Amino acid sequence: MIFPNRQSATLTGHTGLELSPLVRSCSLYNILCWFWPICTLAISSSKFVRLYNPPNVCQLLTGSTDRSIRLYNPSKSSPGITSSGLIQTYSAHGYEVLDIAVTDDNARFASVGGDRQVFLWDVSGGKTIRRWGGLGGHGGRINCVRFGGDDGAVVVSGSYDSTVRIWDCKSQSTKPIQVLDEAKDSVSSLDILGHEIVTGSVDGRTRLYDLRMGMVYVDVVGRRLPLFLDVSLTDMFPADPITSVLQTRDGNAVLVSTLDSTIRLMDKGSGQLLQSYKSHTNTEYRIRSCLGLSDAVAVSGSEDGCIYAWDVLEGTVMEKLKAHGGKVVSAVAWNGRGKEWASAGVDGELRDEEWKRFN
Repeated sequence: MIFPNRQSATLTGHTGLELSPLVRSCSLYNILCWFWPICTLAISSSKFVRLYNPPNVCQLLTGSTDRSIRLYNPSKSSPGITSSGLIQTYSAHGYEVLDIAVTDDNARFASVGGDRQVFLWDVSGGKTIRRWGGLGGHGGRINCVRFGGDDGAVVVSGSYDSTVRIWDCKSQSTKPIQVLDEAKDSVSSLDILGHEIVTGSVDGRTRLYDLRMGMVYVDVVGRRLPLFLDVSLTDMFPADPITSVLQTRDGNAVLVSTLDSTIRLMDKGSGQLLQSYKSHTNTEYRIRSCLGLSDAVAVSGSEDGCIYAWDVLEGTVMEKLKAHGGKVVSAVAWNGRGKEWASAGVDGELRDEEWKRFN
């Protein structure tokens, strides 16, 4: 198995503060989290916005603390030229952009952040189609967003206010169709596959919502408990905050990143630990991880300024790449239909990587 480690482009243009602190309080302790110039990125398939580029061209969508969202074509970038490869800039947010989700047909995307609103965009038109917030909306900054349902019929968002809210794209109502409020602290990440929603929270728990059955299943991740402790007393001990959750393509497992410098692959049905991935550093900042090569490899940024890739089955480090000038690498994303992946970091730059050789 060959991991793509040749950098094909560096994309710049985002500006913003180097670090902007946010204190999220838990029941027994405080966690200092940070948001970066580039907070989130999404990597597209070849179908993304065909009006701009021919087929088989990968494009990148980024959100930043400079309140802008930018669409890039890495193949159009030129070394040393600021904003080269930039196709379009989307402006509507009044605060930092913390997450982005794209529909399967790449015609729309949703963005969230410090505005406490969910923005639904038309990609080609560059305008917002819908905005959800205000009365019935989130009571704090929104950390994560994903599309769900047939053809992206609903948008699901998770917030600092400890709730997950589901919004109907086809309805004219500005109120959510459902509110999931089981989390005890900020909801930091979520992922959707079919009728199941998986969320990760600062309270150290993943929650699996089976919408068809009306059930929620809770797993505590990364908690170190005395062997003699009664299970009913686990709430007395703080768990490691979760920064990222991602379901495998077959829906049988969840990749979970926590602030103990560990990424875990958990069986979704039983909650059993299948494999763990270490060597990177992640104790203070929200860092997203992803899966690639048909779920054969796990990839994550790190606070030591490197990007790590692990063999999913063996748990061993396949690749360690120095990137972003040694500064924190905050997000990675993989093109599921192609052979490219991208990383974003504190330096405000976006790097596109590709296969070092083609088979």
